[in-house]
Amino acid sequence: MPIGLRWGTVTTVRERLDGLVRLEVDGAPCVAYPRLTGHVEEGDVVLVNVQAVELDLGTGGFDVLYANLTRGLRLAGEEGAHVMLLPYTPAQVATRFAEEDDVAAPERIDDVPVVCLGLHSQLAPAAAALAGKHVAYVQLAGGALPVSLSDTLRALRARRLVEAAYAVSPCIDGDLQCVTVAAALTEAVRRGAEVVVCGIGPGIVGTGSRWGHGGLAVAEAANVASALGGLPILAARVSLADPRPRHHGLSHHTRSALALCLGSVRVAWPLGLDPPEGVEVTQVDPTGWEAACAPLPLSHMGRGPGDDPWFFAAAFAAGRLAAR
Repeated sequence: MPIGLRWGTVTTVRERLDGLVRLEVDGAPCVAYPRLTGHVEEGDVVLVNVQAVELDLGTGGFDVLYANLTRGLRLAGEEGAHVMLLPYTPAQVATRFAEEDDVAAPERIDDVPVVCLGLHSQLAPAAAALAGKHVAYVQLAGGALPVSLSDTLRALRARRLVEAAYAVSPCIDGDLQCVTVAAALTEAVRRGAEVVVCGIGPGIVGTGSRWGHGGLAVAEAANVASALGGLPILAARVSLADPRPRHHGLSHHTRSALALCLGSVRVAWPLGLDPPEGVEVTQVDPTGWEAACAPLPLSHMGRGPGDDPWFFAAAFAAGRLAAR
């Protein structure tokens, strides 16, 4: 599995955000993560990973800056870091992990609600229902790995709907890095989180098989939360607008994840929509979700709240169940 790289020159820097730069390399769209590859300017000679675009894999339509040969070589490592992130890969980097702090995290998170999302597009409505709570976001593998890629998360943080973002390896570039889901949950509670929302980054890894998709991250988060004494709440992936049979109604992604859940998991279901067959749900009134979510970016598979309202209402219901 070769890495598809090419040489190029940065021709335009279009946008600088916290942890993310949108630019063009030889006129082609590209993103850079400056905390990983260093500062970038127009005219810099760079290496970019072009594989997703060249193979038309639908991962955003942009290349990813791999190395800045002008000003990004021999960058200083993070102070005090001695554990490798992405170890033994071409992208390995020494990183300080949250669980290395001198203050020990609790061994349990008794009665703390943990909302488990199978898609990143569920994050905004779930967080909107948690307004007023100290919410920590924990990003899991199964979609994009860099936490800083998410414009949705930036919008939530600007509105104080999310207080801190944790990256669980192999995810990267969060406020805090953790090796495991268990470490992230306990660290989040130690640092004041009243509710933890776990989910994958933008996009989703999918192979078309029952067990080969990123939505299964729901099961890992729910199982760990249950084992630690937390209260796992699953945000059901629901759509009446998706024409694909496997995703119409309750998605097969949610059903597959539930099949792997070992402890007690509450599946939030929006009141007003017929419950699914074969799945025990907790009905939650999602009234007011449109107004609560109106200021936030809402999009799922190119569909907004007017096109696929039950998708967003179901995620909001999960947040509301956690809030109460």
